[in-house]
Amino acid sequence: MTRWLVTGAGGMLGRDLIAVLADAPGAEPTAAARADLDVTDPAAVDAAVAGHDIVVNAAAWTDVDGAEADEAAATRVNGEGARCLALACARHGVPLLQVSTDYVFPGDATAPYAEDAPTAPVNAYGRSKLAGERAVLELLPERGYVVRTAWLYGAHGRNFVSTMLTLAGQRETLDVVDDQLGQPTWTRSLALRLTQLGAAALAGHAPAGVYHGTASGRTTWYGLARAAFALHGLDPERVRPTTSEKFVRPARRPSYSVLGHDRWAAAGLGPMPDWHTELSAAIPGLSAALSAPRAAR
Repeated sequence: MTRWLVTGAGGMLGRDLIAVLADAPGAEPTAAARADLDVTDPAAVDAAVAGHDIVVNAAAWTDVDGAEADEAAATRVNGEGARCLALACARHGVPLLQVSTDYVFPGDATAPYAEDAPTAPVNAYGRSKLAGERAVLELLPERGYVVRTAWLYGAHGRNFVSTMLTLAGQRETLDVVDDQLGQPTWTRSLALRLTQLGAAALAGHAPAGVYHGTASGRTTWYGLARAAFALHGLDPERVRPTTSEKFVRPARRPSYSVLGHDRWAAAGLGPMPDWHTELSAAIPGLSAALSAPRAAR
């Protein structure tokens, strides 16, 4: 059996990771939610890592706007937490898969960001996640894997797709930003890819370093909302395009978040599926989660 430790196991991605690993032959997952493990506590992290064969760090401060108000707190989780895990993994000789973000890039590109493209975050959240990336790559040059993802949605947490479908029942029309470009990524699909990468790492088939775990293709938030409406059986014409200037928020958002996927070939893996294909597969589960009684969620 391969013993997996998943931190942040109570989150949207973490819950899908545990579910995917539970179905994976030979995998024995340990779920460490925030209440179970403080990733900024070195002694607790070392004790948790001991006895495992591989670690996936899905624990994160994900409040992008909140990070602008308290960058130090965000960096403790996203930066120092990753460093604690990397130190423990180095001590116990196990690989670490660190989930990161497209926000490490400035968002001013016109072609997909390669895995080795220069980083330059434009907000506190991106800086905090970049600190975590650097710690993992520095402390685990042979066993550290950084998987950048973006625009996540899933059945087990608040996200853009579920918010749009909820608002559809409350408003006749929705104005959605059409000047930010990215790759909507289903957490279940990312969980499967992380499991595949971890297996390849343990088998010695995947070189350490940076990978981009986002769906193929690209769209805007407006395009994503229209697609979600259509797949949910709603009229997509109820979604209207607008600009980022109409929705001013504390943290600046990159306008271009399309990531390249060339490095998967080094691990013997192809790119992840197209975003619309993923969304089509995800919508039934999201719809069921939204219609479930609140007490059952």
